[in-house]
Amino acid sequence: MKILQKALAFVGLLSLCGLFIYALQDAPTDENFETKLINDYNVYALQVPDNLNFAGEPLPLQNPDILERMDRELLVNTYWQSNGLLMFKRAKKYFPVIEPILAKHGIPDDFKYLAVIESGLTNAVSPAGARGVWQIMKSTGRENGLEINTNVDERYNLEKATEVACKYLKKSKEKLGSWTLAAAAYNGGIAGMSRRLKAQNVNNYYDLLLGEETGRYLFRIVALKEILSNPNKYGFNFREKDLYKNIPTYKVEVDTAVTNFAKFAQDFGINYKILKLHNPWLREPHLNNKSRKLYKIDIPKDGFYQTGP
Repeated sequence: MKILQKALAFVGLLSLCGLFIYALQDAPTDENFETKLINDYNVYALQVPDNLNFAGEPLPLQNPDILERMDRELLVNTYWQSNGLLMFKRAKKYFPVIEPILAKHGIPDDFKYLAVIESGLTNAVSPAGARGVWQIMKSTGRENGLEINTNVDERYNLEKATEVACKYLKKSKEKLGSWTLAAAAYNGGIAGMSRRLKAQNVNNYYDLLLGEETGRYLFRIVALKEILSNPNKYGFNFREKDLYKNIPTYKVEVDTAVTNFAKFAQDFGINYKILKLHNPWLREPHLNNKSRKLYKIDIPKDGFYQTGP
């Protein structure tokens, strides 16, 4: 029995040594690494581009910690494929609304990617109470002229919310001196960023020690910019017809109360659901409008929706 046990142990040891030698021989080397990656499905180590920038301001990728943080966000956002495809689809629908407003205010086009990481280009609601594509807090919205109450919440109006975001970003740039810090301040606040810069005796975002969220913020923006600008490079495959469409609308001016938006919608050949899809800032099925304010309601042009049986 002991002889048999020793024999089995010896065979096991030989097998283990063989597996170890095989593993060493099969380990990726500089010469065979690319060949071994060509299989039915692979996860690749990504090459971080050398010349990444935000709003023309370069990332100091020569610093090891900056390179690692950038690498993380590229990996996370490349391999979260379902979310990535949704960002491509929504960007096609909403960027045409955002881009001209940024340009009008002299805000770099890269800030459209800030909206992507803030909300995924949806009318999100944060635990802190921020709302809409640009995640605007109630106080910030009201300070910048938005109407916010239970009946109307213009943080959900993409055009008006983008205008407010532009005002905030311009103010941040004036106070902090760079577009990178202005973007960081959208998450960490102007006062908060100023305080941290002074306390740590530095003058740029990449030298700051920050909490998890604000510390990842710029890298997430730049990662989404890089991926959405280069779909094939990062393995995203789609056709133009797979992307969401920006439905053309016209504006109807209203300066009175509206008692029933379902009936109002029917007068324009649509239903209440479609009216709300294009005007999410209308928060109730009626409009109070005691002050006789002039509102502009978006109505989709004919032929894009089919309603009823």
